[in-house]
Amino acid sequence: MSDDPARAPLTFRAPTSEDGSDVWDLIQKGGPLDENSMYCNLVQCDHFADTCVIAELDGEIVGWISAFIPPDAPDTLFVWQVAVGESARGRGVAKKMLTELFDRPICADVTQLKTTITADNEASWALFNSFAENMDGELDHETHYEKDVHFGGKHATEYMVTISDIESASENEQQPNADVI
Repeated sequence: MSDDPARAPLTFRAPTSEDGSDVWDLIQKGGPLDENSMYCNLVQCDHFADTCVIAELDGEIVGWISAFIPPDAPDTLFVWQVAVGESARGRGVAKKMLTELFDRPICADVTQLKTTITADNEASWALFNSFAENMDGELDHETHYEKDVHFGGKHATEYMVTISDIESASENEQQPNADVI
């Protein structure tokens, strides 16, 4: 690893099946994320690689986004999970991973992002509000999975966040005064 991690270059790529256990480890160390089985992360890395992204710092996985395009909504990218390791925090890694996803050919027809967030997840609200602003999109939210109705009282209510009218990152870079990350 380089002497100054803040200066080391980040790289972004699609995952492979061999990344499943490393992604699972990152999520386990990452804090308040819902934990999936290692098998779930393996399947995400293998079968959803085109809509998932890994961030690496000196060859170490330091960021992960799992996402998919729902079959009944080809204009939508649903972001399932975002994780950034402690060594990469404060570098805008999550927003850069989202931008990387929207620049991929598979997202050429995607004009909206959906995700669910609990009310107390300040980091996710900040990320998606910033991303919406950066992509000239409009962010709305509404109650989606309710604590008592869907989670049997064992998990906080999740709000469906929708960012609509998203322009691709490439389009935003061509505009004057665009906030380039």
